[in-house]
Amino acid sequence: MATSAKLGAELGLKPRQPPRPSFDFGDYPCGGGGDEDRVPFFRSASRRRGDTWIVSLFVLLHVFAFVATMAVNNCGESSHGDCALKALGRFSFQPLPENPLLGPSASTLDAVGAVRRTLLTEHQTWRLFTAPWLHAGIFHLLINLVSVTYLGIHLEQEFGPLRSGMIYILSALVGSLVSALFVRDSPQVGSSAALFGLLGAMLAVLIRYWRHFNDKFAALVFIFSIFTINFALGLLPYIDNFSSMGGFISGFLLGFVALYKPQRRELPPTKVGLFDYGVQSSIKLKQMLDEPVLRIVALLLFALVFSGCLVAALRRINFNQYCSWCYFLNCIPSKRWSCNDMTTSCEVSRLLRICSPTT
Repeated sequence: MATSAKLGAELGLKPRQPPRPSFDFGDYPCGGGGDEDRVPFFRSASRRRGDTWIVSLFVLLHVFAFVATMAVNNCGESSHGDCALKALGRFSFQPLPENPLLGPSASTLDAVGAVRRTLLTEHQTWRLFTAPWLHAGIFHLLINLVSVTYLGIHLEQEFGPLRSGMIYILSALVGSLVSALFVRDSPQVGSSAALFGLLGAMLAVLIRYWRHFNDKFAALVFIFSIFTINFALGLLPYIDNFSSMGGFISGFLLGFVALYKPQRRELPPTKVGLFDYGVQSSIKLKQMLDEPVLRIVALLLFALVFSGCLVAALRRINFNQYCSWCYFLNCIPSKRWSCNDMTTSCEVSRLLRICSPTT
């Protein structure tokens, strides 16, 4: 070590200055992830930057869609006054045995664009684009939007609205396609798919830069907790857990594709010790090869998932024929509610002009 320093001094080379690490969420160091280089996964709001207009827009659209759904529901008229929270008038909720999430009736969900097997077979594919904006009830809305707001703001401030919005929309779309493969003859909404997409993207970032966080296990517990709470909520009627799983897989793959920054650390200056050029070259080679290869593989996998689900949905393949137990991943039967839509006649015909019982 002393010999190298002396030789460098004789040749007039400047000693190598350690690069200044950048601790932005997207600018992770390329080094070995020592304790001095590690950063918290969830930084405080005062250390973040940027606006959050795209997340705010999505939240407002979800709230507007739910208010419109409850206006269409009009429980006082459609259910002859048998409603929860009657003081809300037109916006009162269906009885808890009918909708334990405090929300609209099954026929209202059909009317505003939820997915259902019989309706999809009638070429109503537009429902794949409306279902991701619908919520099954006020409990679903609140839990979903609180999670989306926290995760979405975090990702948007760190990576920008374009990439965060792309992951949100594509996860919701793939979630709808997966829903179409497993949905039974009862209305299902898929607003949780986008949330699970954000969770998957955040997990991808955590895995990709695992060595550079000092609270990675706490971050894992947080992600797992949000996943578990929202997946358990999906075991109640009308919330489609299959769309959530599709959104999670999409967000995970898209996180590897989009949530990165190539300039993760300033490289050392040109004049360094004689034995440091190989290190500099290896860092450059890693940046040139490792990053694009990982993104390309993840992009190809996402394209495969998307195209496969799209073809299967257009061909109206029903995966329930091949997996009889999969139904229990979407709704757990209980004495307090029914996983089957038993709505008949009058209410359905009033909204959809379908005058036969549905099961």
